[in-house]
Amino acid sequence: MDAFADFKAAQKAGWKHFAPLQTVTTPAAALLVRHARIVPASRVLDVACGTGVVAITAARLGARATGLDLTPELLEAARQNAKTAAVEIDWHEGDIEQLPFEAGMFDFVVSQFGHMFAPRPDVATGEMLRVLKPGGTIAFTTWPPELFMGRRLALIGRHMPPPPGAAPPQLWGDPNIIRERLGTAVRDIVFARDKICAPALSVQHFREMTERTAGSVLKLVESLSSADPAKLAAIRRELDALATQYFEDNVVSQDYLMTRAVKL
Repeated sequence: MDAFADFKAAQKAGWKHFAPLQTVTTPAAALLVRHARIVPASRVLDVACGTGVVAITAARLGARATGLDLTPELLEAARQNAKTAAVEIDWHEGDIEQLPFEAGMFDFVVSQFGHMFAPRPDVATGEMLRVLKPGGTIAFTTWPPELFMGRRLALIGRHMPPPPGAAPPQLWGDPNIIRERLGTAVRDIVFARDKICAPALSVQHFREMTERTAGSVLKLVESLSSADPAKLAAIRRELDALATQYFEDNVVSQDYLMTRAVKL
């Protein structure tokens, strides 16, 4: 049995409430599509697509988009979003570590804050590059470990560690690690940075919103609410103290990294 099966099942359950956060991630989707240089008629795979904001943005440009996600509830939201936007997209429920596509099928393989949660970066990277044609582009957005979201992921990981052998997701935000993971399979790596400004009336409002929607935070709260409420209260104070450093003018600034590279 896959040693990570339970971990992935927990991810699948935890992220099913993510849909309300699409209002925050939608502008970043347009920037990723631009950074990737997606063009009309190209075949695009959006990995860990969530509610489909990247796939739909690409499809509106005329690309032939496919979206894949582990969580069926998010795919249902993606289908509704595509219907509303009047675009046709091929949706799949599946695992990034076992992509159900033939080698070299896609001109672009993209992921917005998604592939970084796969437990084995080498497997996820191998699959994304396998289904990308030679000369095709891989592009993604990730959270730098030294900035707010990366620091929050590390905080959650300290209190709810992943199984042995799973890599911390925030490492995908380090350009040096990205270069190492993509290795000699690509050329012309380009990085860019931008930020998401998440609206919030206070850091407590922000935390409460993430406790209802963000998979890792949601699962941590679920696990401690009854088992150790004192520990949960302490973690909440940690989360609020961290968010305070990035909170100004009713927004929490979430800086992120964009990566683009061409497969050899």
